[in-house]
Formats: sequence, C-alpha cells, structure tokens
Amino acid sequence: MTAMTPLDGTRYLDKITRIRAGNYRKGDFMIADAKDADLSGGVVTAGRRRDAAGRVTGNRTRQEFLDQIRGLVTQDKVDILLASAGNIEVLNAERAFEGTGILPAFRANEATDVWGNIRGGRYREAPSRPHRGANLAFAPAPLCLYSVTFNNDAERDAAALETYAAFRAEARAAGVMHFLEVFNPNLDLGFGAAETGAYVNDCILRGLASLTRAERPEFLKVAYNGPEALEELAAHDTSMVVGVLGGGSGTHRDTFELVAQAERHGARIALFGRKINSAEDQPAFIDWMRRVADGEADPAEAVRGYHGDLAKRGLTPDRELDADLRVTEDVLRPAAKAA
Repeated sequence: MTAMTPLDGTRYLDKITRIRAGNYRKGDFMIADAKDADLSGGVVTAGRRRDAAGRVTGNRTRQEFLDQIRGLVTQDKVDILLASAGNIEVLNAERAFEGTGILPAFRANEATDVWGNIRGGRYREAPSRPHRGANLAFAPAPLCLYSVTFNNDAERDAAALETYAAFRAEARAAGVMHFLEVFNPNLDLGFGAAETGAYVNDCILRGLASLTRAERPEFLKVAYNGPEALEELAAHDTSMVVGVLGGGSGTHRDTFELVAQAERHGARIALFGRKINSAEDQPAFIDWMRRVADGEADPAEAVRGYHGDLAKRGLTPDRELDADLRVTEDVLRPAAKAA
C-alpha cells in the first residue's frame, strides 16, 4: 500500500479554511477535476483519443487516461484531483502529487445510477441502489467522495441514508474525510426545475440535520438547479460549503457559464468531469475556467480565448466558434449574458 498524500501544503486546505472563516476572496473558488469516470462504465469512460491536430481517433486506454491526469497534475492548476482509488494508487506510487498544491481524492462509492456508461446498460431506468467498491482500509488519499440519490421513495431513500451512515462510521475509523455528492433524482418524479431544486435542497438538509460536526461532510457537490435553489442552499447554513457538479459535456460556453453563475450565486467549488475530459486541450480549458472563476474573463470571452489558444496550438476545435458560444443547457439560459 502506498503512502497517503498529506492534506498539509494543499491549496484546498488554505482555501477551505478562509471560506469557512467567512474570508472568501478572489482566487479562493476551487476547481476539481473529476477523473473518476471509470467507475461509471468501461472502455468509453476514459474519453476520446486525439491526434496531434486534436481530431478524435478513438477511445483512450487506461494508460492514456492516466497520462492525461499526469499532465494536469504537472500543470498544477486544479485544487482537487478526484479519481478511482486504483488510479490514485498508481499516481501515488509515482509520487505524482509531491511538489504540487493539488489534493488527491477518490470516489468511495458508485451507486447504480452512476453506472450510466456501461454499453447496453439500463441501470439508470431503475431507482438508485447503494453500492461501494472502494475499501477504506486501503484509502490512497485523505479525502473521498460519497454520493447519494433521492427518488422520493421512502424505502429506497431510507436505505441510502442508512448505508451512508455505515460509511461515515467506517470513514472516521480509517481517518478519511469525505464530501457528499447529491444527484438529482434519476427517475422522472414529475417535477419542474424549481421543484427539483427545492426537493433536493430539503433532502440534503434533512439528511444532514442529525449529523454532529465530526460526521459532517467537508463540502457538498450538487447539480446546479438554477440561481434560486443554489442561493437558498448556500445561505441556509453558511458553515456548509457548496460545490456544483458539471453534468453533461455541452458547449464550452455552458461550462464557463456554469462556473460564473455558480460562483455568483454562492458555490465555492466546481467539480467537473465530462466538461474537462472532453475538451480538445484540457490544460488550456482549465486555464480559462480559472480566469472565469476569478472574474478575469466573462464566459463569452473565455470561449473566444480558448479557441484562440487552440488555433495557436494547431488544434481543430470540435465546434465552430459561433456554435461554441451558444448556451445550450436550459438551467443556464435565463442568467446568461449575450455573447
């Protein structure tokens, strides 16, 4: 078993300390690269292989996927690098995180609604059921992710919370911190966007109400259900730091809009997987995410700047600039500024 990366010396520790103290400032918004997609399926989860011009040539292998992660660790711009326990172990053996400010983290569970990238799979058509593959006795990092999905089903939701309680006891015994990801329902409950945000917020707050400080997650990772829902959750309990998950790939304007809107409405962390992994040039993409988060560029400027970087590197963009400037995710449209 390789040694666990220490928390001291990470940007995460510096930033979360200031945020919790009410001293959030420019530069403190955190970006996490969620490279844990291998726990959602198999071959296709590593993303698309690209040639020297940036054109897609097939699916990456695990080794190519690890090479992508190594490059982002070397860039040292993300605050948290989330991956499967097996991949973090490989990187730890190489001492990849030494000399960086990045905190590695691993996904501790993968409930069945996460299994969406298994080819031919139909797991998301049924209510989410708990499942955990990682063994905390072999934890490769001091921080892990635990996810829960509520579906307005008393039996299923109670079982999910009871499984989460058992996990917390094991995590405390292993000396591992966790953050809590709460997905939107994976079944159609007949809710609109506003109702979904209200339902998920209430499920989160009810579920955490009995937890003492020693049991509470480090922060939350939730879907962006619009500014009202995010502001409500962030304002209700200022001791709980809220982060947003990325969801689908979308356009690059969607990604930068989500960063900007989330930060503006109270989130302090963006934890993006597909939005980063599908980018033509991941380090350049993260550079522009950082600039948007810090208020140095608006979303439209970031799209143009990123396309300019691709042109300088001789890389072919997946979308023409005009198409990439469009906001395609409904939840982002009302607050998006015209390009």
